[in-house]
Amino acid sequence: MMGITFVIADLHGRLDLLEASLAAVAERAPEGATVVFTGDYVDRGPQSRQVVTRLMAGPPPGWTWICLKGNHEDMMVGALTGTAAGQRWLDNGGLETLQSYGVERGGKPGGSVPAEHLAWMAELAPMHRDRYRIYVHAGVDSTLPIEAQDPETLIWMRYAPGVEDGHGDFHVVHGHTPHKDGPRHYRGRINLDTMAWRTGRLVVAVFDDDKPGGPVELIEIIAPGSKVRPGP
Repeated sequence: MMGITFVIADLHGRLDLLEASLAAVAERAPEGATVVFTGDYVDRGPQSRQVVTRLMAGPPPGWTWICLKGNHEDMMVGALTGTAAGQRWLDNGGLETLQSYGVERGGKPGGSVPAEHLAWMAELAPMHRDRYRIYVHAGVDSTLPIEAQDPETLIWMRYAPGVEDGHGDFHVVHGHTPHKDGPRHYRGRINLDTMAWRTGRLVVAVFDDDKPGGPVELIEIIAPGSKVRPGP
């Protein structure tokens, strides 16, 4: 049986979509496989705390979960540890995250966010690589060797419109730049961010570990009550 890697991007506090995605993944690979989460677990959606708690709990036996860092985890850690300005985070969904931790508007930021949650987010890796693909939150600088990539680039960069590049022979799998009608496929990369926190539509990419290039399947998850049409 072929090795399979599933990729889930940009959950943004949507526990319902996370649970539905994991159920769909388990149905396709009941004996276990690898799931890569490309970051942005928090902010904007209503259940950031619950998403983080679920991911921190880890996978069932037989599964491998790889959780990468997104720019929203970066902003949250910076804001709540005092190493970055907090207003930028609050203006980009941080208020909803604080509410999921029980902090009311006007309350003390960070007062109910467990230290272990911040430590977990701070320690997330910015990149994962296997035989044929590179997994990141935002993108990869195709002009630099993998070993020379700036972590800030991996979690913050934006590709110019229409850029087809991956990184050499590696296919780049990322999110970060939202498209309601995504995923967006290019020659050397795929962008999986479908703005799921707003649309209620998440797309899980399925990769054959022994086959280079893009996904062999896309699993569309649509939350009940979402006013979206299936398919891009």
